[in-house]
Amino acid sequence: MRDIKRRKESVTSTQQITKAMKLVATVKLQKARGKAESNKPYFNTLYNTICSVLALTKNVDHKYIKENDCKKKALIVITSNRGLAGGYNSNIIKLIANGSGNLFPKDDTYVYAIGKKGIEGLTRRGYNIHKDYSEVINAPLYSDALEISKELLTQFEKGEIGEIYLAYTNFKNTVSQEAKVIKLLPIDPGDFKREEELDERVQMNFEGQAAGSGDFQPFVNGLDDSENEEAVLDEIIPNYMRSIIYGAFLEAVASENGARMQAMDSATSNAEEMIDDLTLMYNRARQGAITQELTEIIAGAEAIS
Repeated sequence: MRDIKRRKESVTSTQQITKAMKLVATVKLQKARGKAESNKPYFNTLYNTICSVLALTKNVDHKYIKENDCKKKALIVITSNRGLAGGYNSNIIKLIANGSGNLFPKDDTYVYAIGKKGIEGLTRRGYNIHKDYSEVINAPLYSDALEISKELLTQFEKGEIGEIYLAYTNFKNTVSQEAKVIKLLPIDPGDFKREEELDERVQMNFEGQAAGSGDFQPFVNGLDDSENEEAVLDEIIPNYMRSIIYGAFLEAVASENGARMQAMDSATSNAEEMIDDLTLMYNRARQGAITQELTEIIAGAEAIS
C-alpha cells in the first residue's frame, strides 16, 4: 500500500507539470501562429512577383538558376533546442537520414543546424555539422535569415556548394505538422506556376507588355534589357530565399509548440489513467488488508472462547 501511494503521488506530481507545460505551449503557439500567418501575404506577393519575372525572362542564363559543377550540398536543418515535443525533432532527422532517397550523402553535405536536437540526432548518424545557429530558434528574426542566406549565397556564387536545401516542419494546424525538405537554389523556373494573370502592381514594372515579351523598363540606368533582367533576378531571388528561410523559422516555432502541446496533453491524459488505476489498486489492497485483519481478530476470538 505504501508503494502504491508513493507511486500515485509521483504520477500526480508529473501530471501537474505536464498540465503547466501544455498551458505554456498553448500560449506560445498562439503567438507563433500569428507571426507565421502575418508573414504569408509578403511571401505570396514575392512568389507571384518571381513568377512574373520568370515568365518574362524565358531561357535566361542566370547564376541562381543554372547549376554549377560542385557536388557539395548545403542543408539548413531547423529543429528545437528542447525535447518533450513528441516526434517533432525525430521526424526531421528521419526524413534527412532515411526518407530522402540518399539525397544527402554524409560526405557531401554541409549541415547548417538550427536547434540542438537536430545537432544531436544528425551527429549520431554520422553527419558533420558545418555551422551551429541553435540560438536563432529561441527568438527568430528576419536579420537571422538575412545572415544565413548571405553566407550561403556567397558560397554558392563562389562554387563552394552546388545546391542549397531547407529542412523544417510545416505548420498545418494545431494537431498536424509535416516535416519537409525543399530546394532553395538553384531555382527551377518550372516550380513557379502562376494561377492568375500578372498582378496590376507587377505589370507596372514591365512597360505594360504581355507576359513573355521579355521587355523591361530600365531597372538600372545604362543597362540593356538582358542586363536589366540579370539585375532584377539578382535582387529578387535573394529576397525570396530570405523570405523562405524566415517563414520556415516561424512555421517551425509554431509546429514545435503545437507538437509539444499535443505531447503534454497526451501525457496528462495518460497520467490521469494511471492515477485511476493506482487508486483502484490502492483501494483493493486496503480492502484486502482490512479483510485480513478482521479475519485474524475473529479467528483469535474463536480461539480464546
